[in-house]
Amino acid sequence: MILQDFHTHTTYCDGKNSPEEMVIAAIGCGMKKIGLACHSYTDFDTSYCIKKEKVADFQAEVCSLAEKYKDKIEVLCGVEQDYFSTESTDGFDYVIASVHYIKKDGLYLVVDESEEIFANHAKKHYGGDFIALCEDYFELVGDALTKTNADIIGHFDLVSKFNESDKLFDSSSERYLNAAKKAADKLLECDKVFEINTGAISRGLRTQAYPDKRIIDYIRENGGKFILSSDSHSAESLCAYFENYENFI
Repeated sequence: MILQDFHTHTTYCDGKNSPEEMVIAAIGCGMKKIGLACHSYTDFDTSYCIKKEKVADFQAEVCSLAEKYKDKIEVLCGVEQDYFSTESTDGFDYVIASVHYIKKDGLYLVVDESEEIFANHAKKHYGGDFIALCEDYFELVGDALTKTNADIIGHFDLVSKFNESDKLFDSSSERYLNAAKKAADKLLECDKVFEINTGAISRGLRTQAYPDKRIIDYIRENGGKFILSSDSHSAESLCAYFENYENFI
């Protein structure tokens, strides 16, 4: 089993456990590496992200933990850089590029907060056309590495979070898959790693990881590479469901 996880969150943003609690849990799981990542600051939505004035504290604490536990585990300091964040990524060991919002009609529309909010965005701003919303989302995803200069591409098709069994839109439609493939093609040019993200499984929202297997297959067929990420917001979900996806790596 792969015993490393770089997409994890702590109490510095919207996680439940402190950095040290996450490290101790990782050691208890026999992990060889853990990356602790904060959500980058976004001034239009501060409900989930690290406070500006806490970034240096986070980096210092993770550095201290790396030294304290160096004989047991490698600890890295990361940031999940939202597409619309304007904050520096200096001082981090790695960067995850993620798109959590679409900007439409002068508003930042969050795509992963709840099914109701996601559906309301489609109804109010896209006339109920979920695929049009997804097309705008994937356009941003395709540009995410240019915008963030990240090392890892986070939850590629986050718009599918509440779409288990295609309850909101047809994820097999030509329009949807073309938008996803167009974004993947742009990202593949940058030769960076995509994550297979099991976070929605842990939260009971999906039975499959991001990206959808059809998209995973397309990325792999075109030379893309993957790592496993739990998107863990608590110590209990580190490396969750990794055993189901090891053959994709």
